[in-house]
Amino acid sequence: MILEITLTNFFSINEKITLDLQAANIQTKEARALADNTFAVGNERLLKTVAIYGANASGKSNIIKAVKAAVDMILDSHNYNEGDSFGFKPFKFGEKNTPSEFYIRFIIDGVEHEYSFSCTRDEIITESLYYYPKGRRALIFSRDERIEGGKNNKYEFSTVIRRPKEVALNTSRKTLFISRASQMDREKAKEIYRWFNDQFIFSIKGKVSNADLSFFDKQVYLSRYGGYGRGGRYLEMLNQYEQFFDENRNTLLSVLKAADSDIVEFSFKDGELTTYHRSNPSLPFDFNSEESEGTKILFKMMLIIMDVVKNNKIMFLDEAEASLHTKLVQYLISLFHSSKSAQLVFTTHNTHLLDMTHFRKDQIFFVNKRDDGSSDLYSLFDYKDFREKMDLEKAYLQGRFDAVPYINEFENI
Repeated sequence: MILEITLTNFFSINEKITLDLQAANIQTKEARALADNTFAVGNERLLKTVAIYGANASGKSNIIKAVKAAVDMILDSHNYNEGDSFGFKPFKFGEKNTPSEFYIRFIIDGVEHEYSFSCTRDEIITESLYYYPKGRRALIFSRDERIEGGKNNKYEFSTVIRRPKEVALNTSRKTLFISRASQMDREKAKEIYRWFNDQFIFSIKGKVSNADLSFFDKQVYLSRYGGYGRGGRYLEMLNQYEQFFDENRNTLLSVLKAADSDIVEFSFKDGELTTYHRSNPSLPFDFNSEESEGTKILFKMMLIIMDVVKNNKIMFLDEAEASLHTKLVQYLISLFHSSKSAQLVFTTHNTHLLDMTHFRKDQIFFVNKRDDGSSDLYSLFDYKDFREKMDLEKAYLQGRFDAVPYINEFENI
């Protein structure tokens, strides 16, 4: 679970911004009615969903892109070679050589962790990992490449990671220590690596990462995972998804119905997904070749979302209405609110969701473009004079919170 993420100098983000998923202490009647929008982990109470609003080109998408770029570095930096650049751009109008910074507080198995790094596009500058095993902050490792001298000067370790100096000696300034340590089979580093790899799902403009649906096509799956020699893995995956389809049949059919699809039944057997339609429920349709692209996208996206919800993962969804029908966005949110501890961060232009019967004040964020072209992020909770009984959608469209486009109706177009 995520407590907070802080970003500096990524894409249109210049000065430090913080996406806070810790629930505020709101004691109003309206907030108490939305108790399912939060969940408790020890003494912490966290938000299950966060909606981010803002005008076009304000930088909403860049917040999700920045988080993904940082996670990609954690997962892939051990593969970077001389001449490679990291997968982001710093704020273009900022000072040259200013480092980009990523910081995250999160919980694994009930234990809070803090991880951070700073970098240019070409090399790592600082990196650290702390945790709270007994409620008190304790160092796992830290590095500072600005310190002169060898690895012993630049690194500090506790005893949590086995033979950390050996890892440090194999860690270049192109590589995050956590990434290299995981590759070198250090257990604590592997735990952190797996958390980022398994728990984070990104959907940016309809493209989903960290989610494998290649089982829909046997040839694609087998070629991706080593050909027919690894068919056992394919059969294992099929069995898992057959069970998943059976357990979630009613929910999937409800989603298809809500999307005005005329699909009334489906079956999944031996890797083949077959659908049946209202006009002739006995006539089978091959999902891959005979269903529309829209239906296939919807079906696969809902499989991913249901996996996230069921397994309490974290999803970052950019422009929710671009991936899902508008009527389904609210249904999607309700799935997360009914989960145990799944979390959703999404950007949207759907102002109909701006309703205090759907969200608490701390679940609504706005992105506004500053005069220097950079993106600012702030919460509705920051507006102490806004009351839950007020019309939030109307206030937003009137520009009460900025984060809306300024349109000069007299300007020639």
